[in-house]
Amino acid sequence: MAGKVMHAVQYSTYGGGAAALKHVEVPVPTPKKDEVLLKLEAAAINPVDWKIQKGVMRPFIPPKFPYIPVSDVAGEVIEVGSAVKDFNNGDKVVASLGFTNGGGLAEYAVASSSLTVHRHAEVPAADAAGLLIAAITALQALKLGGAQFSGTGNPLNVLITAASGGVGHYAVQLAKVANLHVTATCGSRNIEFVKSLGADEVLDYKTPDGAALKSPSGKKYDAVVHCTVGISWSTFEPNLSESGKVVDITPSASTFLNFAVKKLTWAKKKIEPLFAKVNKEDLQYLVGLVKEGKLKTVVDSRYPLEKAEDAWAKSMDGHATGKIIVEI
Repeated sequence: MAGKVMHAVQYSTYGGGAAALKHVEVPVPTPKKDEVLLKLEAAAINPVDWKIQKGVMRPFIPPKFPYIPVSDVAGEVIEVGSAVKDFNNGDKVVASLGFTNGGGLAEYAVASSSLTVHRHAEVPAADAAGLLIAAITALQALKLGGAQFSGTGNPLNVLITAASGGVGHYAVQLAKVANLHVTATCGSRNIEFVKSLGADEVLDYKTPDGAALKSPSGKKYDAVVHCTVGISWSTFEPNLSESGKVVDITPSASTFLNFAVKKLTWAKKKIEPLFAKVNKEDLQYLVGLVKEGKLKTVVDSRYPLEKAEDAWAKSMDGHATGKIIVEI
């Protein structure tokens, strides 16, 4: 592929939203010795992608401009580095490109073999690409909240906020894989959808009980997977069991302050920030669940690469049900 060019979408400065994305022709990247070159089939846009564009990780990410965004991809291996032993040309895979390198909004991308996993023939590219950040965040949040996926855990009660979103819709399904009792919050239009994912109780967050997070059955929550913003500790606290824990996947300054105070005072009820990290073991587990029919990616909308800016704008709007996928 050396010397060939590809279609890609990039931006050259912080800010600007979807309007700042530009369609360009750039050289196809060359894999290093521990990398694979992928012909991309699908890429999943996550809120963190446009938050990086806004500058939340400056000056470290992007390390330089112009920058091709998006890290969650699925595709086919077409070239392997000299040190790669686990992959061959033609293998169908799912991979995390990482935020530093990015590269997902393009026809080809290089991925570290350590963050690339074979995907089964039964797992479509869009379903696989959606798993990475969102499903791994859901899995790690549930584990931090005390869920066991070995079949030996206690039957915990868990609350999942914003359960119709990217992370939330995976969290509901994974909680049921772990045999947890699930109360979920979402908007009224998504109540039946969230029930279909397996939630035992669903609250409309705009109702008084929904805003107060009160379980319809009166259950106290052993864990909360908190997938939204704007809910205070004083709202969570009365709904938690004696040693209940809130896992905040988008932690704010108040989250860290509250976390520190709870730790210093040995409080039983606590809130913990989560910074999920993609790893091969969790990704293999999730791909296996999809193959077995125990986990599904719900696709909100699909866009061709030529309309990637529309997908970007849809994600920024913040009301997607499931995942937003760019098909390449």
